[in-house]
Amino acid sequence: MALPACAAPALRPPLQPERGAPARTTCPRRHSRVEAELAASRPGSVAASVRAGPPRGVSRGFNSQQLLDEPLKASSSLAGAVRAPLFALLPRGRRRRMRDLRRRWDLGSLCRALLTRGLAALGHSLKHVLGAIFSKIFGPLASVGNMDEKSNKLLLALVMLFLFAVIVLQYVCPGTECQLLRLQAFSSPMPDPYRSEDESSARFLPHYNFSRSDLLRKVDFDIKGDDLIVFLHIQKTGGTTFGRHLVRNIQLEQPCECRVGQKKCTCHRPGKRETWLFSRFSTGWSCGLHADWTELTSCVPAVVDGKRDARLRPSRNFHYITILRDPVSRYLSEWRHVQRGATWKASLHVCDGRPPTSEELPSCYTGDDWSGCPLKEFMDCPYNLANNRQVRMLSDLTLVGCYNLSVMPEKQRNKVLLESAKSNLKHMAFFGLTEYQRKTQYLFEKTFNMNFISPFTQYNTTRASSVEINEEIQKRIEGLNFLDMELYSYAKDLFLQRYQFMRQKDHQEARRKRQEQRKFLKGRILQTHFQNQFQGQSQNPSQNQSQNPNLNANQNVTQNLIPNLIQNLTQSSSQNLSQKENQGSQKQNPGQEQSDSNTSNGTNDYIGSVEKWR
Repeated sequence: MALPACAAPALRPPLQPERGAPARTTCPRRHSRVEAELAASRPGSVAASVRAGPPRGVSRGFNSQQLLDEPLKASSSLAGAVRAPLFALLPRGRRRRMRDLRRRWDLGSLCRALLTRGLAALGHSLKHVLGAIFSKIFGPLASVGNMDEKSNKLLLALVMLFLFAVIVLQYVCPGTECQLLRLQAFSSPMPDPYRSEDESSARFLPHYNFSRSDLLRKVDFDIKGDDLIVFLHIQKTGGTTFGRHLVRNIQLEQPCECRVGQKKCTCHRPGKRETWLFSRFSTGWSCGLHADWTELTSCVPAVVDGKRDARLRPSRNFHYITILRDPVSRYLSEWRHVQRGATWKASLHVCDGRPPTSEELPSCYTGDDWSGCPLKEFMDCPYNLANNRQVRMLSDLTLVGCYNLSVMPEKQRNKVLLESAKSNLKHMAFFGLTEYQRKTQYLFEKTFNMNFISPFTQYNTTRASSVEINEEIQKRIEGLNFLDMELYSYAKDLFLQRYQFMRQKDHQEARRKRQEQRKFLKGRILQTHFQNQFQGQSQNPSQNQSQNPNLNANQNVTQNLIPNLIQNLTQSSSQNLSQKENQGSQKQNPGQEQSDSNTSNGTNDYIGSVEKWR
């Protein structure tokens, strides 16, 4: 079919560049995607382009509807149109602008231009939003006078800087754990040196009711006397690390002597050749390998004073300490240790003066050790001492017939063992938890008034943590150690309550010292003020008498009052104690007491605190 006349110019050969137009020097790689597609599909792309509709950018004067309505009759009429690019369908002005755009802009420049314009639009929108917000907030101030352009820019810069600081603070210090956001940072000059590394919650909700005597554990340990610290070391609870702290990391007048290549250290009392610590690294396994409560209470006094006559033995105080651990983690750690060949055959298990028989305590393996045993086999052994080990080692086994299981029913035996372990743990001088290293250090220092040189380190990655178990195996381990689970819950509650109680006491003591210090400073200022006033009046008595003859009586009273006040402010603490001792005699002379109170003018209220800080 014949094409309309309006389409004839479009199907002509491409027009030559106008005279004076710059030559095209762009690289083919910089051509636009549309032009590249047209150049690749030049033999048969015109008909498809015509059917698809007018190209983008064609002026309204070009009537393309006729091309769509009238079908093509013959392909011979498109012979010239096949060779004509679609670019020729555009108006001349649009073609010139597109050539300039392709010649001047490449892809990188186009991206930069789009990014620049996008950021400018975003900044413009943000400026309008912030302007609306500030107009609502600072409306009365804005009505005073319009801010110039520099002020607007400065305000916008300050707002952007504040938003940036908030974002950085959220990345560096997320949540409410940052010390800079806590009120304690403003009340205390130094951060808490015993802040835990276990990520525990700041507030602890207790589940057990303990008395003040249970929470206040402060031992009057005299290292120069006859008292003895006894460390009950339970397997795989971090006792080795804590035992090394006891012999290598405590500030003492006479530190323990630890030689290279020797496991045991010599921990003597100052001026004596006698040990103050009964543990693995000081005295060795004197009562057997990992001796329990039953063994230590009967063995330690005999080992320490065995060579002395009973009448010459001193009255010692044995302070027992231990470390507990989460039962599941401890159980898995012991299994891994047994896999590597540990047997603990040197353990005596002495109870009621004798070790258990092979029928009372059968073995779980037949060879020399149990190395390489799988976890299922380790859990299937009914005589495995790893089950509820912490309860068994902390309880008094003589109450249940030692290792003879036929003395009482199993349910009653478990109840007696658990109650005995809780009672012994509560009355111990100190116990710590493996999961709370810094709190353990803090409570030990407060209990024994002994400070460690370097802080404890919390190790969250252990051999037990590397063992991957499913929920079913974990439930079974908890079932095998159900007594340890209940004991650990009880111990954790008591431990955290003791920690909070001691921290509150420290805060109250620090507050009281600050108040006494302020009273002392007020007393010094008052003393200086009255001394200056008294000296000024004593230097010119004649001038004061000539100015006011009636001042003699008042001056005599002032001269008697000020020396008494200074004398009361500067008296020693021993005089204060004597006043308290003679309080009964003062009550017999009420007139004397009334006159003294009038003379001191109420300054005796803080004399004790002044002299204490003096």
